[in-house]
Amino acid sequence: MALLLAMCLPWCAPLAATAAGEVDSGDTAWMLTATALVLLMTIPGLSLFYAGMVRSKNALSVMMQCFAITCLVSVLWAAYGYSLAFGNGGGLQAVVGSLEKAFLAGVDGIALGGHRIPETVFVMFQLSFAVITPALIVGAFAERMKFSAMLWFVGLWLTLVYVPVAHWVWGGGWLGAFGVLDFAGGTVVHVNAGVAGLVTALVLGKRRGYPATPMMPHNMVFTLVGAGMLWVGWFGFNAGSALAADGIAGRAVLVTQLATAAAALVWMVAEWAGHGKPSALGIASGAVAGLVAITPASGYVGALGALVIGGSAALACFYAVTRAKPAFGYDDALDCFGVHGVGGIVGALAMGVFAAKSLGGVGLPAEVPIVVQVGKQILGVAVTIIYDGIFTFLILKGIDGVIGLRVTDEQETAGLDIALHDERGYNL
Repeated sequence: MALLLAMCLPWCAPLAATAAGEVDSGDTAWMLTATALVLLMTIPGLSLFYAGMVRSKNALSVMMQCFAITCLVSVLWAAYGYSLAFGNGGGLQAVVGSLEKAFLAGVDGIALGGHRIPETVFVMFQLSFAVITPALIVGAFAERMKFSAMLWFVGLWLTLVYVPVAHWVWGGGWLGAFGVLDFAGGTVVHVNAGVAGLVTALVLGKRRGYPATPMMPHNMVFTLVGAGMLWVGWFGFNAGSALAADGIAGRAVLVTQLATAAAALVWMVAEWAGHGKPSALGIASGAVAGLVAITPASGYVGALGALVIGGSAALACFYAVTRAKPAFGYDDALDCFGVHGVGGIVGALAMGVFAAKSLGGVGLPAEVPIVVQVGKQILGVAVTIIYDGIFTFLILKGIDGVIGLRVTDEQETAGLDIALHDERGYNL
């Protein structure tokens, strides 16, 4: 008997640790994979997606911006971003966290409270979200912002906008406590980035010659490859937000695929009907619109909700990009607001409807009526838009007053690749 117990102990120990709430190797392995997938979304996914859509003389500049943002945000997140977003703020917990975990003090391999993954893994997972959010804004100011101004903008915007909103929704703040639901970043990431992109485009002004001069994408192969990386990486984005390898993660993977496919098809058909031919840019844009819209709902809705959300987002984003933007005349170069802002709003609001069990969802918390949950979602979106819009504007005007935001006319004409980095992405 003693020999039998000795043989069983090595196998029983992991089970006992898991039962006691310690780190689970399966959940941890999945979260490490999900984190790598989300980081792949920015470099190289978003970098290629954006680089293909700009003119060749600016392709390297947008890739450089995404790369530099990844580096800058990683350092700031470790220094204070994570602590302020997810630390215990004491009496100010509803508004902001604290600096108790600045430079990741006290963060180790111990299981995160309520979950079975090390806090170090959670830090890195959330870091990848913090990286891609300001990188999305690059699509709005592409081809005209100074590199130095971009670095200052990202650092200040991360600190004053992203961190507080992330805390309000995910870190124990007042929006989450009020009942606003955002499974993987509809408001925190996409509405946040979309609104900031719109404000940035308005403050910077139009590119030289826009819209009279055609500014066509120079390499759609890059854009489609980037879109494919975004699609695959998004499974880490959405399913990873379950923080476990479980049924919720499985649901998120399924509905993410369905919403993305539906949105890509709807955008393709809408463009085909309106312009006579389907385009690669259109199907890629539709896919991203579907990915954006399902993000806040991915842990809550079923197949029906995913298909409706994806299709609805595609139509809304298609209209925003092809009708609203030309009508209002703003130069959101790569449609950051038209896809991420509009798609994020559609997904955040639709989640309040399709999370209901009667529509195939997991059910609303404490049997909250649909109309009440939709009202909470509207509040979350509205607060994000107002707060983000005001602070983004103030940050931009402050930077503009100190070092200037925009490159010179000569630099813009020459292209940012050679003007700002003394390099060319292509031999022209």
